[in-house]
Amino acid sequence: MDGFTQVTIDFQTSHLIFPTVVGGILALLGLTIAVTRWQSLVGAGPYWGRILLDLDKVRFLGALALTVVYFSAMVPVGDIWPNTGIGFLSCSIPFLALSGLLFMHERRRSSLLILMAVSIAAPTFVWWLFGQVFFLTLP
Repeated sequence: MDGFTQVTIDFQTSHLIFPTVVGGILALLGLTIAVTRWQSLVGAGPYWGRILLDLDKVRFLGALALTVVYFSAMVPVGDIWPNTGIGFLSCSIPFLALSGLLFMHERRRSSLLILMAVSIAAPTFVWWLFGQVFFLTLP
């Protein structure tokens, strides 16, 4: 009975529990959709062909590439200053600025100044909020 009163946490893998559960649920829901609506999925070829033709490929692929680089760079940059959140902060500012530039239709001086202000202020506020208010360190 001694085992019921003790809890041991493997910190090397404990952070993987939630993403694994969410991934499993999403896979199960996707399989359910595929099984119950297979006829409409098979007939959707022309629809997706039209979507791919009308897609803004530069913005789509640019956003995809920026997101991959952002998440890939955050931990190595954060390892330079461990447990400070500087990795989050120094990766989030350029990510927001470049994402904003990518999706901005008219690049006027006033719009660029607002974008740069938001790109600096928003990650700094989130970094402060998580670090000082919630006592959580970001990568």
